Amino acid sequence: MMTSLTRAAAIAVLTAALATVPAAQTTPPPQTGPAPGPDSQVQPGTPAGEVIKAEFAESKIYPGTWREYWVYIPKQLDRSKPAPVMVFQDGLQYNAPVVFDNLIHKKAIPPMVGVFVMHGRVRAPAADALDRMNRSLEYDAVSDEYARFLVDEMLPHVAKTHGLTLSSDPNDRAIAGNSSGAIAAFVAAWQRPDAFRRVFSAIGTYVGLRGGNTLPLLIRKTEPKPIRIFLQDGRNDQNNYTGSWFIANQDVLAALEFSGYDVNHEWGDGEHNSRHATALFPDALKWLWRDWPAPIKANAEGKSRQDVYQTLLPGEGWQLVSEGYRNTDGPAVNDKGELFFSEPSVSRIHKVGLDGKTTVFAENTSGVNGMMFGPDGRLYGGATRTKQIVAYDAAGATTLIAENVTVNDLAVNVKGDIYFTDSPAKKVWYIPKGGQPRVVDEGIEYPNGVMFSPDQTLLYVSDHAAQLSWTFQIQPDGSLAHKQRYFYVHMPDAATRSGADGMVADTNGSVYIATFLGVQVFDQIGKCHAIIPPPGRGSLSSVKFGGANLDELYVTNGGQVFKRKVKTKGAVSWRPPFKPPPPRL
Repeated sequence: MMTSLTRAAAIAVLTAALATVPAAQTTPPPQTGPAPGPDSQVQPGTPAGEVIKAEFAESKIYPGTWREYWVYIPKQLDRSKPAPVMVFQDGLQYNAPVVFDNLIHKKAIPPMVGVFVMHGRVRAPAADALDRMNRSLEYDAVSDEYARFLVDEMLPHVAKTHGLTLSSDPNDRAIAGNSSGAIAAFVAAWQRPDAFRRVFSAIGTYVGLRGGNTLPLLIRKTEPKPIRIFLQDGRNDQNNYTGSWFIANQDVLAALEFSGYDVNHEWGDGEHNSRHATALFPDALKWLWRDWPAPIKANAEGKSRQDVYQTLLPGEGWQLVSEGYRNTDGPAVNDKGELFFSEPSVSRIHKVGLDGKTTVFAENTSGVNGMMFGPDGRLYGGATRTKQIVAYDAAGATTLIAENVTVNDLAVNVKGDIYFTDSPAKKVWYIPKGGQPRVVDEGIEYPNGVMFSPDQTLLYVSDHAAQLSWTFQIQPDGSLAHKQRYFYVHMPDAATRSGADGMVADTNGSVYIATFLGVQVFDQIGKCHAIIPPPGRGSLSSVKFGGANLDELYVTNGGQVFKRKVKTKGAVSWRPPFKPPPPRL
């Protein structure tokens, strides 16, 4: 069902909406704050866009939900070109159609489509039952679900239903909301900066509803993303069981400023309502769209003070090395800095030369997965199908090292000793050079990556299934002592597993772990200082330093391999051990 509204009718709907802005499912207090200015009021002679009301009930991401939405189409829209678009949560907000009319007419913003989306609800089966309200589920979560709903379902539906060509350029897309709708707007851009880069957040719920309170910390640790954001809140906002909402907004602002984001804000004395946001919306809109169509860039002014830049070089992003594989894993580097990686599903090992070209190094590998070079220059790998550990020489010829073993990942030290993880059995094994395998630990839920500290006195083991990964002290006989949960791994929203996988160390003693959130960088005492998001949308399986100077960080990412130049240099355990500098606070 679709309904075309006159501007007067749209304003009437807006007025009603402004009086009933939900505050995370609570009743808002009376409206207080400044009155809207001329840009928020109908101006004589200004062309009026069309506002169309419709419904959407076809979501697979939020199954069974029904919702209303409105589409604003400006008079000046050139339908022959992809249109910029701005999405709003909770339906019509901020007198936005009128503001769009006025600012588009003044050429202060580009002609754009407005999409005003209500949260979903599952209709009750009977009159004496309540609808299931999806507002907090959709808006307050810090996962990528709502962003996927918009990108994969809602916007394609709007384009198809209303005969629009909406731009897919993230610089042409903005998103806005109040309260829970505000955090939904920010999280959509945070999770999908490839889809949204301009955010208006008013009285946002960055508190303990569904994990929003973790965002300031993640902003501080994560490599900056290309997002521009305007924040609004009032000193008399909510202060309840979830936290102080005004303080939470200030925490978000402080984190964004610390991390070099293009951020603006306006604080007032208001309570939890949209009056202040409505008054300042025209100016915020002009600020968000200033310099369009110039692209929004991450840390454009170089103001970030994040620890992630102790590893990363500004301006050096991920580069695609190779793609087209079923899966990639087990990166290993030789003494030249050439990278080798496995493709277990088709039993191949590939080699990336220093010239950047990828060639097949070995075939019929029986599903070799985890790999590492040893001090003898051979490539050691765990053959998953034959349950063996084999060593490849430079020509690709193999030597059997051990059999009847189940190997996920392995590490080889300067003496030629091997440690490997047996994930299904929850065991860590040790093979002294020339000796037989023996179990040295049991009980980690899903032991995965394994590596040595630069001084080779500690063994690190990642736990794919848990939040904390492990450290042991290596004893003279190869046994492990002083087992400790050690590395605090950040996890995606509502995740039950961290996805901690392959690991590597740098010459400073920092530990890099491939996880669901990307590469997390830890100091020697287990604290995560930085998160480097993955280059693609798939999960990372491992991370390794390579290149002639070991200053290129490689990741295996689904069917692709990426690298980027970094400040740090890798430590390899087939070289003599060394003592790294002491950790800092």
